[in-house]
Amino acid sequence: MSAAQPFGDLAWSATAEVRAAIDTHPFLLGLRDGTLPRATFVGYLVQDAHYLVGYARALAACAAQATEIDDISFWAWSAHDAIVVERSLHEAQLADVPAVEASPTCTAYLSFLGATAGRGCYPVLAAALLPCFWIYQDVGLRLTEDLAPSGHSYQEWIATYGDPLFTAATERARNIVDKVAEDVSPDVRDGMKTAFATACRYEWMFFDAAWRGETWPAFGPTNGRATTTATTNDAIEADSHG
Repeated sequence: MSAAQPFGDLAWSATAEVRAAIDTHPFLLGLRDGTLPRATFVGYLVQDAHYLVGYARALAACAAQATEIDDISFWAWSAHDAIVVERSLHEAQLADVPAVEASPTCTAYLSFLGATAGRGCYPVLAAALLPCFWIYQDVGLRLTEDLAPSGHSYQEWIATYGDPLFTAATERARNIVDKVAEDVSPDVRDGMKTAFATACRYEWMFFDAAWRGETWPAFGPTNGRATTTATTNDAIEADSHG
């Protein structure tokens, strides 16, 4: 790997098609212009609260596997911050929302991160965690640039990921992963690329699941066949109307 092409730059370029699909997804387009249905956004936040708890566990595992003091500190701080964000979501946005289990996509994403952490390969785990930083920072900055001066329905959420502090945290995560990738074997580097790409795909799937109001199928008691059920978004919308 040449000095001019750090791991992150190569991995970012290799996932250009996935990231383009994220940028043009109806969920993000609705966030951009403020037309995203409120129930859809709340459904996303419910799943994000589930995700942040699992992501914090993976970040804590990354801290445990890191060897450099500064890296341990960063991953541990990030794990703590993820829990702080999850609590603030509940207090500010989800206090009156009924409990909903983690969706199939959220469960799968967290299972991937948990399995990656369980392998005990620090470079691969760090690479798997990076897209959540980087994609949200990238999306947040561009949504912030398009944000109307006032009156936008999702201004607070957009501001969180367009914030300079989050940009700094993302840059730190990128630098750590780039540094770690310099000293690994070709097989481990390949594993890092695969983990990064897989996490990017899960990021698209997470937005898409929120857009569709994805739920687990329900099965009839007599024939074992899946039955049609209301989506998470339908349930939230119904609850909001009493």
